[in-house]
Amino acid sequence: MSGPHATLRQYLQACTHPRWAMNVGLAGRPLSFGNIEAYTGHKMTMDDYMGFISNNFDPSIAWHDLEWIRDSWQGKLIIKGILDADDARNAVRMGADGIVVSNHGGRQLDGAIPTARALPRVVDAVGDDLTVLADSGVRSGVDVIRLLALGAKGVLLGRAYIYALAAAGEAGVAHLLRLFAEDMKVTMTLTGATSPSAISLDCLDRLEQDQHRTHAVPVSLPA
Repeated sequence: MSGPHATLRQYLQACTHPRWAMNVGLAGRPLSFGNIEAYTGHKMTMDDYMGFISNNFDPSIAWHDLEWIRDSWQGKLIIKGILDADDARNAVRMGADGIVVSNHGGRQLDGAIPTARALPRVVDAVGDDLTVLADSGVRSGVDVIRLLALGAKGVLLGRAYIYALAAAGEAGVAHLLRLFAEDMKVTMTLTGATSPSAISLDCLDRLEQDQHRTHAVPVSLPA
């Protein structure tokens, strides 16, 4: 629900959720794009925001532009959105410290390759030349184990923790992380991994076998 852009349906939803309407619709106003307004210096509507994005989108951007960023920034440089082995090698050549194998949740291109499919090729291409992280579609501790087994050094959460934050604030995020940690412990136990460093493709094979295994019900037969 965003000011004049709200539809009749959204207004009706606000009326049926008075606590939300009070906390967000009234006390939370003015609704704005604070992360963008810090640079524009004025309040922005949705149309202003879309215009800002369009005006600042440069379709000519290429790998050589990263050289300027690398020269200007002496801290750690991590490039997100890598799905191709050649792009991963370019990241190494440009001096990146790490990459995130990510398809942006399908937001940029609905037909993008899944992270889990791209990850092994990227890991093979760069080896230990930089740190490979991964995200996209991570909804459980099992998903974290899968990406670690495919070669990621770390896994990022997005939508899951945002939902938890929206639902219950800091306590919601803490609860979510406990659920993920417990799910990971159970998965590691059942696949024979005694530590995160022991997570391997063998664990992934055991996960797949467990998913396809027929669970038989023991029956006592008369002698």
